Formats: sequence, C-alpha cells, structure tokens
Amino acid sequence: MKILLDTCVSGVAKQPLLDLGHDVVWSGDWPKDPGDEALLAIAFTEQRVIVTLDNDFGELATLKGHKHCGIVRLVQVRALDQGPICGKVMEKYGEELLSGAIVTVEPARVRIRSANKPSE
Repeated sequence: MKILLDTCVSGVAKQPLLDLGHDVVWSGDWPKDPGDEALLAIAFTEQRVIVTLDNDFGELATLKGHKHCGIVRLVQVRALDQGPICGKVMEKYGEELLSGAIVTVEPARVRIRSANKPSE
C-alpha cells in the first residue's frame, strides 16, 4: 500500500511500514511542509493513504469535500507504536481506506467513517 506520513507522525514510523512492504513517504523528509491542503492533494495524486495525528485532514475531507485515498488519524499513540499500529490498520482496513474511509485509531478503539457514512 502507498502511504504518506504527515510531518507530525514520528519518522520512526516509516521503517516498520517499509519492512511490511509498504511504499512509504514521510513529509518530514521534505525541505518544507507544504501545508495540510497541499499534502492531502499530493497524497490523492499519488494514490497514498495519509497518516496523521491531527484532525484537520478529516475536516478537509468531510466538510470541504477534498478528495483523498484514505486517512488514518492516530490519537494518543506513542511514537514507537505508530509504525506497527499503522501496519495493522493497513492490513485490517486497507480496502476501506482505499475506498475513501477515515480511520481513527485510539488506545481503546478504532472508528471507521466510510466514504458514504460514519460507523463504529
């Protein structure tokens, strides 16, 4: 799966995902942060699921109608756990993500908002 890690996601999350065979780009490697709207557009153009810690991407997608190829939002996930948890999310919810789902991962639960309607 093609993944774009937002700058706010720890750079250490990249290697566990690469080890699982994912095509991963971390925006923290770029010379300049292009901003949320541009990052979401880049992810869509490159057909990448975006992984972030903030809810701005979900708002851009749901309230402003920005196109995306799936969004994973990590809430209170330790930096060292971000990569392994993302790997599990991609394995379990990859098909939903590629269909435009927004997956919110919290310590005690995972919420999925499908491209058509919210669900838990």
